[in-house]
Amino acid sequence: MNQKPYNDYFNYLKSHFGAVTYKVSVDGGFTCPNIDGTVATGGCTYCNNRSFIPSYLNRKDSIRKQLDHGVESQRKRYGAERFLAYFQAYSNTHGDVGLLEKKYREALEHPSVNGLVLGTRADCLSGPVTALLEKLAEETYVAVEIGIESVYDETLSLINRGHDFAAVRDACDRLTGRGIHIGAHLILGFPNETRKQWLDSARIVSGLPLEYLKIHHLQVVRGTELARQYRQEPFDLFSFEEWVELAGDVIERLDPDIAIARMSGSAPPDLLIAPQWGRKKHPEVKQHVMNTLRERGSVQGARYSATSPAPSAPSV
Repeated sequence: MNQKPYNDYFNYLKSHFGAVTYKVSVDGGFTCPNIDGTVATGGCTYCNNRSFIPSYLNRKDSIRKQLDHGVESQRKRYGAERFLAYFQAYSNTHGDVGLLEKKYREALEHPSVNGLVLGTRADCLSGPVTALLEKLAEETYVAVEIGIESVYDETLSLINRGHDFAAVRDACDRLTGRGIHIGAHLILGFPNETRKQWLDSARIVSGLPLEYLKIHHLQVVRGTELARQYRQEPFDLFSFEEWVELAGDVIERLDPDIAIARMSGSAPPDLLIAPQWGRKKHPEVKQHVMNTLRERGSVQGARYSATSPAPSAPSV
């Protein structure tokens, strides 16, 4: 089987833009309502924003300079022809609407940029913000990447997320019908959840109007509350083999129309505490998951039924 056994985000972007397209990370200097006191302080227990900021990125640089570095890097490394400014760190729809528009337009002024991808939280999509995004979507490609993290309210409370799963549904409702593309990020492996709940998560997120999804395994990184908890009382994390099997199981239960952007997380070696296999590059992990699906004679959505309503997400 030469065709990939899943709906690939790379092909999703290539189909949309007609050329090899990559995201270029940009740090807009934003913060997070879970850090600055708008919602809470301390942040989510698992999160250290430094763990997913590319090495080439310096938040002290202008957005233009960050994009210059990123575009050149992606062009040389991947042969990319089109580029999306990816506001990744922190919550990139949190702040004064005028300032948000200024930052977004600064990115769009870059001659190589063909659109925006905005990583954010479900509770950072107010009426004025969604109106701004709708206006921009009339001019260019705009995707909003929502951090779902877990579909279970008890977990969201335990990780100090600051909102419930209903906020995710509400955010999707706010974005739908405005010409805005919706992606999401999901973490599997929180120690209070079960295997059945992880599998059910695939069906639950399939009920959202997502165009793409990132699936990450739980990682413990330095500088987080989760790291303190792990040192005090270690909990089970996925072995590499366990993750590959689970990722295959989850993908089988995911709506085949949702493109998969990632099948694992990553963190810099100097920040990663566990699991150590998280040092593996994403292409290697992805290849193992694809091999597993092929060995099963399976594909994305093999155990998904569009005629069956997605279950609700109860508290665990």
